This record gives sequence, structure tokens and C-alpha cells, in this order.
Amino acid sequence: MNIEIKEVKTKKELREFVKFNIELYKDNPYHVPNLIDEEMMTLSKDKNPAFDNCEAVYFLAYKDGKIAGRIAGIIVHESNKIWNQKNVRFGFVDFIDDEDVVNRLFDAVIVWAKEKGMTAIHGPLGFTDLDHEGMLIEGFDQMGTMATIYNYPYYPKHLERMGFIKDQDWNEYKIYIPNEVPEKHQRIGNLVQKKYGLKIMKFKKRKEIWPYAYKIFETLNAAFTPLYGFSPLTSKQIDYYVNMYIPLLRLDLITIIIRESDDAVVGFGITLPNLSHAMRKAKGFLLPFGIIYLLKTLRSKPKVVDLYVTGILPEYQNKGINALLFNDLIPEYIRLGTEYAESNPELATNNSVQAQWDYFKREHHKTRRAFIKHI
Repeated sequence: MNIEIKEVKTKKELREFVKFNIELYKDNPYHVPNLIDEEMMTLSKDKNPAFDNCEAVYFLAYKDGKIAGRIAGIIVHESNKIWNQKNVRFGFVDFIDDEDVVNRLFDAVIVWAKEKGMTAIHGPLGFTDLDHEGMLIEGFDQMGTMATIYNYPYYPKHLERMGFIKDQDWNEYKIYIPNEVPEKHQRIGNLVQKKYGLKIMKFKKRKEIWPYAYKIFETLNAAFTPLYGFSPLTSKQIDYYVNMYIPLLRLDLITIIIRESDDAVVGFGITLPNLSHAMRKAKGFLLPFGIIYLLKTLRSKPKVVDLYVTGILPEYQNKGINALLFNDLIPEYIRLGTEYAESNPELATNNSVQAQWDYFKREHHKTRRAFIKHI
């Protein structure tokens, strides 16, 4: 047996790094492949503006000449400054069930991190909160989503074997769509709308949302600031995500709440049709047929939707704004015949976020974890 660790240096090697995840899970019925070109862009130091504030290194493990694992080491300097840490993140991690392969991959990142003065390694995390994060520890028999990591059950066992411990957990829920807006939601929403002078914005044409696109991300920055590992997106990063995501959004599934006095975005909720099956059909490629599968799903009447991202300004949190959001979105889900929504990851410690589902039938079907180890 021969195990070799190589740092990714070329574009060809980076593509092999990205494609390994798809190869490893090609026979798994729950895994949702990422789009290869999109992940290449995320990892490319000349395309992702996160590199203005980050350093990263990528390693591939070869066993007997064949790729057997991958891992990224990421240092987000702004996050370390905000949280007063010297942490390296590991992410984009996949491996066969082999102790020597796993040990060598993580050792490579740890050596690099120590050279950079880091004192702990945690993850899986990406460059920003909009990248995939959290290793699945429960729910291995559940379909993944476009926004989350799917991994084999042996992954967390290897982390624990190497001395990693829990740093943070996220819960995920199936929230079943009711036949009507809960009466209490309706009442609370009407009250807060009048009390705070708020207006619900809906859009018929894509050009109508562009004036609010940057404001959405400013609200996201403010809302996510106290959350685990978060560092605010820069102007360049906001431009990057606006241009990437806004053209893909489905207008009837976007709700924005503004303050009428100054047009500020107080809160927003963005839902997407669940793209898991379309992404599986695409197998990582937009062309020639992947784009057809994705567009067909985006325009469909989806049985399942993903609650992709929601944000509320801190000064309006716990004041009923969520009720106002869902007073608008629930009728849209009912109109489309949607059966349930995937919450996507919610911090297990964020009780106020999870309390918003108390009025709905829900099922906690997945848990994922960020692990940490001092080095």
C-alpha cells in the first residue's frame, strides 16, 4: 500500500479535486452533486473575492496511484479577528474509509496551519456562511439538498477517532405546509406590519428586485453577525453573490419586507424549489442537459421547497417579523401544491429560529456538526 499527499497546484488538479466528490458518491441514492464549474469558481483564487481576506490550500490523497481523498485548509482572517481565534477551517473534505488516508489528509492541513500560526482546526466550513458547512451525523437515509453536505456515516467516526470534538451543531427540519395560514401567525403579522410601518414587497419582473439585491445582503450581514464563525461579506463578495444568485431566483417565492419610511430591507425570505433530483440528474454538469433539468424544476410546481435563506435585522428579531414573512409565503406554497419545506441547517443553539416552527407539523430529520481540535 502506498499513500501519497499532493498539494493541488494546477487547474487540472483542481478539477480532479472537485470531481472526486462526485465519483465517491456516484452510487449513493441520497447524495446531491455540486455543479463542477460553480465549485471550481468558489475554489479559484482569481475568481472568488473571499480570497481578499482568506488563504487556502488544497490536498489530494492518492492510494496506490488512485485518488482516495481530498481536503481544503482555509484561514478566514476576518473571522479569526472578530472571534479572537487562530483557527484554520477544513472543508471540501471527502475520503474513502481508510484510517491512513484520513490521517495523512488532516496532518497535511495541520502542518500548513501551524506554519501560519494557527492553534486549532475546525469544520467542515467554507470561505463564507453561504458555502456548505457541517458534517452530517444523523439523517444518512435522507436526501441531501443543494445547500448542504452529504457524507457517509464513517466520516464523523474518523473525526472522533482523531480526537475532534463537537464545536457546534445544526438541526434540519421538514416543515409540513398547513392548509391555511395559522390564525395566530395572521394576527401577529397584521399587528407588526401596522406597528412598525412595514410593507411586503413582491415582484413580477426580475428588474424590479435589483434595487433591493444589495440591501438583502446588507440585512443578511446584520442578521448573521452573531452566528457561529460568521464574518460580514465585503462589497466585492456581495456583488459576486448578487450576480450569481439573483438571476436564478423564482420571483413568486421571494418575500421582502421593507420599512416604508426609508425603504430599508427589514427582513427577507428566499425559497427555491428543491433541486436535489435535478442536480442528481445533472451529475455535476450544466451542459448539455443539466441546465434543462434545473430550469424545468425551477419553473415547476414543486412538492418540496428549500427555505434557502432568511434574514431579519437584529432590532426586529423576536418581534413577529417571521410571521409576516410566512403569512405571505404559505399561500404561495399552498397554491403550488407544496407538501413540505426543507429548513436547511439551523444552529441548534438558535432557539428563536427553531421556535418559529412551533405552529407547524415538523420533523427533525437531519443533524450536522462542526468539529474542532486544538493543534
